[in-house]
Amino acid sequence: MNQYDIIIIGAGPGGLTAGIYAGRQGTKNLILDRDLAGGLGREVPEMENYPGFDKISGLELIDKMKEQAIKNCDLHEMENVEEIIQTDDEYRFSVKTNKDIYYSKTIILATGSSHRHLNVKGEEEFKGKGVSYCATCDGFFFTNRDIVMVGGGNSALQEALYLNNLGANVTVIHRRNEFRAQKHLQEMIKKAGIRTILNATIEEIKGNLLVESVLLKDTETGELTNLPTNGVFISVGYIPHTNLAQQLGVKLDETGHIIIDKSQKTNINYVYAIGDVCIGLKQWIVACGEGAVAATSAFEDIQN
Repeated sequence: MNQYDIIIIGAGPGGLTAGIYAGRQGTKNLILDRDLAGGLGREVPEMENYPGFDKISGLELIDKMKEQAIKNCDLHEMENVEEIIQTDDEYRFSVKTNKDIYYSKTIILATGSSHRHLNVKGEEEFKGKGVSYCATCDGFFFTNRDIVMVGGGNSALQEALYLNNLGANVTVIHRRNEFRAQKHLQEMIKKAGIRTILNATIEEIKGNLLVESVLLKDTETGELTNLPTNGVFISVGYIPHTNLAQQLGVKLDETGHIIIDKSQKTNINYVYAIGDVCIGLKQWIVACGEGAVAATSAFEDIQN
């Protein structure tokens, strides 16, 4: 029977944690993910702020979490949820995927986000030909080569450090006059001797068959300069995946993120949301905490 107490859509850090907690409550649960488990978490090159580990890669931690999750619930990878319909019976939601239809008493949305693009000339043309959004996926192609990392947050500086350790000659480009990343990461960038260019935006990515340079614009003077490079790594934020939430009538804030309360509840009864798709701090440990809360909230609501 394809009937579940809790269906979790998304197998990132939050979704996997929700599955672990849900299973230990004695409920019947299913995690669905359109890709491999881990989501963007698989791309994190190295974390130094996850409790219990001095250093650990996202891929390694996901493997550990996945192993634990499948002991507590069903996990279907590479199965895309296409539609969720509310019903009037005990199993309030009908979840249609590209492979089957499932029924559930509650839904936890852990649908995550995707990389935000620069939307400049040449970006689409050179994607996979020097333009990348994942340092751990593509970094090894750029050993001993010149690259630019675009962005000023934690992810951008973490990936810049990772690429530098691989032997790439990294230049970080940020549109503001200071980074938004944690001071610890900024200090590491300085210590590593990584070049930075502030108050600059990329206006165009140029090349022939592969990336050869970027056209930079000084945000203060408007001056344009051409910077030779072999690669462009982009880390300028994320776009939340809310199509399924909108199908259900879940409320979003002005930035397009799902609005939740302290119990991870949305405005729709028996629908919860966790992780990067929600308003709040985008951190691995936050998503995990939200997954634990959502699974517990769903269990309590089923019991009541």
